[in-house]
Parts: sequence; C-alpha cells; structure tokens
Amino acid sequence: MNLYVLLKMVPDTVEELNVAADNHSLDAEYLRFKLNDPDEHALEQALLLKEKCGGTVTAVALDAPEVDDTLFTALAKGADRAVKIPVDQAALGTVATAKTFAAYFASLPAPPAADTLILPGSQAIDDLEGEVAAYLAELLHLPFLGVVCSVALADGKVTALKEFSGGLRGRFEVPLPAVLGIQSADKPPRYVPVAKVRAAMKAAKIETAAVAAPEPAAALDLQRMYKPEATGRAEMLEGPPEEVATRIATLLAERGI
Repeated sequence: MNLYVLLKMVPDTVEELNVAADNHSLDAEYLRFKLNDPDEHALEQALLLKEKCGGTVTAVALDAPEVDDTLFTALAKGADRAVKIPVDQAALGTVATAKTFAAYFASLPAPPAADTLILPGSQAIDDLEGEVAAYLAELLHLPFLGVVCSVALADGKVTALKEFSGGLRGRFEVPLPAVLGIQSADKPPRYVPVAKVRAAMKAAKIETAAVAAPEPAAALDLQRMYKPEATGRAEMLEGPPEEVATRIATLLAERGI
C-alpha cells in the first residue's frame, strides 16, 4: 500500500487569537501553530493500515511555521517519508491548496497506482467546509469520501465508515486509488516521546518536493477581520433554591416568557 497523508498547520486556539494591525490577518507575534486535529487522525489511520496491511506512509505538508517539527514527529511515529512542498500555505486559498497537492502527485514518477490511498484531514479550523480533499480528488480524477471515521482494506477496495449529522453513520465501499477525508482514526493518535522525535531529527531527513505555487485564482476579497465583541453578560444567581427559583420566575415574567 502507498499511503499518503496530507498535513496542515493551524493556529493553536489554546492561545488567544488577535487581529493584526493590517486588519487582514492574525497577529503572528504570539501565534503558535499545531497540527490540525483531523490530520493527526489521518496520520494515525495511515499508520494503522500500514501495520495491518503493509506498505509505506508518506507525510506531505506545505511550508508553514513549525511544520518541520510536525514532519519529524510523523517520522518518529512510523511514517517512512516526510515531504515538504516549499509553498507558503498562508498564501493559498482552498482551491489553490488542492491544486498544489495535485501538482505534487503529478510530479511523481507515476500517477497514483491501484494500491494508493490519499488521506487528508476532513477539515481544518480555518476551512470548516472541508473542501480541499474534495477538490483534490476532482483534480486527480479519483473517488472521494469525506468525514470518514474508520477504514478497512480488503481485495483492492476500501471499506470506509462515514459520519453524518444526527449521529448517523454509513458504510461505503470505495475502489482504489481513492481520496478519503479522515475525521477520526480507528484508534486515538499515538503518543511519541520527545526523545524519539529528536532521534528522528538526527537520523532522518525531510525531502523537498519540486512543486511551484499555482497561478493566482479568483478568490474572496477580504476587506477586514473583526474580533468578536462581547454584547452582554451572564447573570449568576446565588442563594437558597427557593430564592433562586423566585428570581428565575421573575426574570422570565419580565421578558414575557
């Protein structure tokens, strides 16, 4: 199996996000980046498939802050290759990102073979529509299934479990090669010690793909970014249950409820 995992760096929302002075971007002074959660699950799913069915896992990422650490971590976890595309992900929109990844696959010695599975994350916090995987599948002329939470391989086909709204799930059979947008892996992402990551930094290397940025395409005109403003506050009711209940009843009556 040839398993390709597409990784994306996203702002760490543990830190407070602020709009930069240009009003068109996030303030990067204190901005930290981390691996997108669904992408981390995509990597775990690829490693699980490798352990069960054999093959190689290749982690591919666009250039971004702290992406080298993420790629070395992927190698420490069990990926066979790490590839960085020297194109700044911040300069690309959804369609351009898909075109860049498509150009990477076009640059390979041969098109995706019948034992190839491409696993991007289903979505990212800055791309909740999850369009990159679908666009990429269209550009590569491959079947696509998104919001996948389980993957099994047998007889040259993929059996994938897809999540729907309302807690529903559907099981689909997809021919290979294919693109699957991973929402969650069969198991939680594995932990790798820092010492193992440092060992990977010394023993392994990150390859650089000779892929250029795509031609600029029509995109939304971002005029200004705003930080959400607080428009109200919560009123905490304290005291004995009887007093709190009376206060709630009064508040509801005042609002005509």
